[in-house]
Amino acid sequence: MSWELRHIRTLVAIAESGSLTDAAIALGVSQAQVSRTLKALEQAWGVSLVRRGSREASLTAQGRQAVRRGRHLLALADQLEADSQGLERLRLGYAWAAVGRHTQALQRTWAEQHPQVALALVRGSGTLAGLAEGLVDAAIVRTTPAPARFDSALVGVERRVAGFPAEDRWAARRRIRMADFAGRPLLVDTRAGTTTPALWPEAQRPAFAAEVDSVDAWLDAITAGVGIGVSAEATAHQHQRAGVLYRVISDAPPVEVRLVWHRGEHSAAIAALQRLLTELYAR
Repeated sequence: MSWELRHIRTLVAIAESGSLTDAAIALGVSQAQVSRTLKALEQAWGVSLVRRGSREASLTAQGRQAVRRGRHLLALADQLEADSQGLERLRLGYAWAAVGRHTQALQRTWAEQHPQVALALVRGSGTLAGLAEGLVDAAIVRTTPAPARFDSALVGVERRVAGFPAEDRWAARRRIRMADFAGRPLLVDTRAGTTTPALWPEAQRPAFAAEVDSVDAWLDAITAGVGIGVSAEATAHQHQRAGVLYRVISDAPPVEVRLVWHRGEHSAAIAALQRLLTELYAR
């Protein structure tokens, strides 16, 4: 059997929603159809892509690799379609989470204010979420990019949150502090993450548990009990998963949210996006 883009869209939807049921809702199809499409893709490639549980689904190593490449493929396909129809499209990349609780308002307000330009949110990989590879026109990042190639603007700040297993000793607590991490195993994304053990004073520093390369791998490692994680609060808004709890770290330094674009390519659409994002974070 040959595979099609709809198979890739289904796999990416499963990865982003965490279950076949939620993927079906996002795609507007039945759960049975999602299951059949996934099974057909796995049979076509001869690999297992998703581990199916009673309430959730997690990616295998082959599945994570396929999702990373599949997102790039879908972004290119969407751009080709827009180009063929003569539509103007602004592709906004993000690595872990878009703009958290502001994401829905961003999409809705943009569509109302700029109907002539379609805003496409594209989940990419790496520090710049596909911007360096030309897969998007701008990106939401939570690190400062190299100024030689890119320009950026601060559009807001977010609190840091801890992510940990639901059975962890922190589950009954309402407040987490930086000192509570001393000696605890920390999951680190050295490419696109916002937190490393160096964030803490040496006496309070957590231990290094494992390196992850995506939010999906981060969530998998937390649910497996490999370690605990720290991320911007947008992750907690956009990546709820059974078995993972989030708590705000009350005394952690905030995370800067920046809009990034290629130097010299600050178009009218990117300028409008910058203004809208700044307004949303100011609310």
